[in-house]
Amino acid sequence: MKSTIDQEDMLPVQTSGADTFVMKCGGSTLAALPDSFFEDLKELQQKGVHPVIVHGGGPAISGNLEKLGIETEFVNGLRKTTEDVLDVVEMVLAGTINKGIVRRIQSVGGCAIGLSGSDGGLIEAKPVTNHAEVGWVGDVTKVKSSILSGVLKMGYMPVVAPIGVDSSGQRYNINADTAAGAVASHLGVKRMIVVTDVPGIMKGTGGEKRVLPTVTVQEIEDMIGTGEIYGGMIPKVRAAISCIHGKVSEVVIVNGSEPNVLSRVLGGEVLGTRIVRMS
Repeated sequence: MKSTIDQEDMLPVQTSGADTFVMKCGGSTLAALPDSFFEDLKELQQKGVHPVIVHGGGPAISGNLEKLGIETEFVNGLRKTTEDVLDVVEMVLAGTINKGIVRRIQSVGGCAIGLSGSDGGLIEAKPVTNHAEVGWVGDVTKVKSSILSGVLKMGYMPVVAPIGVDSSGQRYNINADTAAGAVASHLGVKRMIVVTDVPGIMKGTGGEKRVLPTVTVQEIEDMIGTGEIYGGMIPKVRAAISCIHGKVSEVVIVNGSEPNVLSRVLGGEVLGTRIVRMS
């Protein structure tokens, strides 16, 4: 579902003409990345490029729920979120994972600030349409991009945990891909980079699979229909599709273990898969 964008909050990031991009990465993927990935982030920041990071943390949430003896299940790819589950989701996403990412960035000399979507009402949300089945899972209705712009102006990269909040203060568990797409759309950036543990969108069978350098939205829909895109890649490409509007013209899916992958993508090298909007 596309979130609505208020014109008054669609503020450009004032960073002296510097480039800004949104990066989405799963918590487990980030934890497995080498220090060189974070060195790349730091060097980009020092060169005047401004990353905004949105992260997930599904496996860590599942692990903590198991330790605490709290049952969890998934409905159509969304974690059923009771109040007990939501407590753990917030603890893991806004706590352990978020602060761990910040520490890794700072350990290599970068500057980062960790935020939850509930901080300052950064990510406003409402219940998903099937909330009776999945509980406190939310759709993004608004992102206060002025908060992110302010953090960037101070010289820090925001690291955002995908927790949403409504006007009554109710918290919501938000799919990280969906949250990242909404952040990119509301910030008005041109590019979103999805960092994964795969080289991109693959086409073919068996050992004949190859990475597609560029795909359109229609081609993605066709590949989902034929089963060539499946499992955890579906929400990634769905989020990519949902954020390709406004000023966002492309989403790039890359393997984070590639050396200097962010710098190379931003420098124009063909890596991973670019999902593009047809003019």
